[in-house]
Amino acid sequence: MPDLRAAAQHLYPDLVDLRRLLHRFPERGNHLPETRRIVLEALEGLPLDIVLHETTSGIVAVLEGDQPGPVTLLRADMDALPVTEETGLEFASLHDGFMHACGHDLHTAMLVGAARVLSSMKSDLGGTVLFMFQPGEEGFAGARFMLEEGLLETTEDRPSGAFAIHVNTWTRTGMVLHRKGPQLASDDEVRVTVRGKGGHASAPHLSYDPIPVAAEIVLATQTAITRRINVFDPGVITFATVDAGTTHNVIPETALLVGTIRAVSDSTRRQLHELINRVVPGIAAAHGVEAEVEIDLGYPVTVNDPDHTAWVDAVARNTLGDDHVVWMDSPFMGAEDWGFVLQEVPGTMSFLGACPPELEPGRAAGLHSNRAVFDEEAMISGTALHAAVALSRAMSGE
Repeated sequence: MPDLRAAAQHLYPDLVDLRRLLHRFPERGNHLPETRRIVLEALEGLPLDIVLHETTSGIVAVLEGDQPGPVTLLRADMDALPVTEETGLEFASLHDGFMHACGHDLHTAMLVGAARVLSSMKSDLGGTVLFMFQPGEEGFAGARFMLEEGLLETTEDRPSGAFAIHVNTWTRTGMVLHRKGPQLASDDEVRVTVRGKGGHASAPHLSYDPIPVAAEIVLATQTAITRRINVFDPGVITFATVDAGTTHNVIPETALLVGTIRAVSDSTRRQLHELINRVVPGIAAAHGVEAEVEIDLGYPVTVNDPDHTAWVDAVARNTLGDDHVVWMDSPFMGAEDWGFVLQEVPGTMSFLGACPPELEPGRAAGLHSNRAVFDEEAMISGTALHAAVALSRAMSGE
């Protein structure tokens, strides 16, 4: 195995320039024209076949090695968040109200770096590498759209292994974390509409006030979770918005609750859906009002294939050192549309520490914060690990 960290270190100045360019011009959603242009320019001159998706700004760059071997899928998400940046960085966002607050600019630069490293080894590379540059991870299901458009049919043989990296600020730079099985939760949106009868606030007995019913639904849901959901297979229901009423002396006719349902197994996900569909109408009926539950299915559980993840762990230790790789004890309740890919291809997502050295891990601003700052040196480890996964699969023929 060549010294991939050294190869990534050599590219580091270019990766910093690319990352900062992406950071200045963040775009949100599935259509990222400026981001796509920047990435395509960064890939120019490499021996890649470029496939541009039409339903999104997705890019699939195909590197065919000169030797036989498996097809490996490597992924980076490219989209930003609707966040107003307050980092004070000299390369801060120039697009008001948008920011790369989740590190996707680092992800994209790392995957470009891996494409450059592996392209330089094309004559010795076995198999094919698909570099998946994906839009719309932040709530727009970009991965699902890319799958529907034929991502896995880009080559004659489908990918037999998939790998993705997500940076974080809660561990020191270069630390790799992952686990076998569920690593991230599913994420479904729930809307509860309580319909009562409006009236004067001085005479609630002449109305059917939806607000206390909504409040009881929030509390009863939390209690029901502790009684009906196995604590060792956790689930979360959080109502994040409550909307009711227009003034202090009028009982409104409706109250709206909007929230998220999260689980780390399909069975608990189903239980949570059943629970809320049972609790809500029951409480509403007890108060003589009506309530409607709407659940929009979002991202599935992100499940790391156990065998593939054990293999990635060994590759990471060989590439970065034993002291830079840690097994996670439990899943993280955030969600990722990488879960759609892992439903189709055995693969892994690894977290990569990128906490700035001057900050204490765990105290730095977290993902999605308007003050999120990342240590760019993490891109050296991330680039090397992407390349190592593809090259190791090629060498093993798996």
